[in-house]
Amino acid sequence: MEHDPEHALERGLERELRELGRGLRVPDVGGQSMAERVLAQLLAESVAEPPGRGERIRAWARRRWRALGVALSGALVVLVLTPPVRAAVADWFGFGGVQVRYDPSATPAPGASPVVPGCASPVPLAEAGRRAGFEPRVPGALGAPDAVSVGEAPGGRHVVSLCWHEPGRTIRLDEFPARLDVGFGKTVREQPEYVELGGVGSGYWFARPHLLTFPMTDGEGRLWTHSQRTAGPTLLWTAHDGLTLRLEGEPSQARARSIAEST
Repeated sequence: MEHDPEHALERGLERELRELGRGLRVPDVGGQSMAERVLAQLLAESVAEPPGRGERIRAWARRRWRALGVALSGALVVLVLTPPVRAAVADWFGFGGVQVRYDPSATPAPGASPVVPGCASPVPLAEAGRRAGFEPRVPGALGAPDAVSVGEAPGGRHVVSLCWHEPGRTIRLDEFPARLDVGFGKTVREQPEYVELGGVGSGYWFARPHLLTFPMTDGEGRLWTHSQRTAGPTLLWTAHDGLTLRLEGEPSQARARSIAEST
């Protein structure tokens, strides 16, 4: 029998995909893991035998690309289906240095609406940029901030906070590079809404109060404790250049988006 190297490669690829499916096992759904169901559907598809060698090569290349897609999808399945809380595919995700975990049992502190903290130990905007190592974004919709502060974060990094004082409330914008280690963690009872921000990036809108935790560091940047408070409506987004921004204190999603789009 004539040995066909392309056929051998195809059979080898099929074996690799099946091994991949076994290695990407997630909790069973209807007797099969999601990865196995996707792989089974892919491998069950019939591919007509092409008449020419060129067509055979192109078909083989297409199957290789589909295999890559399955591998990436399998990795996504592993990431999103194995957190402690598994109520939906998007229960857990990391976003621009911020870790978000969906937890229906999370209960913000009862009582009055969350109070947005002001910018303690204010410094000039230019000084804040010098300390943090990046130029802070100032939303045109809000104008010059009333106060600016620089906070310490793990790994010797910094968070720049801009504050605006409006009647009866404070609007605060925290900014930090996306390369920042996970410095903020949110626990939410309802999943946030994905939003597209025209021209500046995309992000998530947290409409309901939620718990916010963040690491505290000493003067030498060493982590020493965690603090927790209840945060109100928040817009979180990452700009195209990688800077992550977090806007708190504006209850209107429409205005929050307008502020973000003016950065």
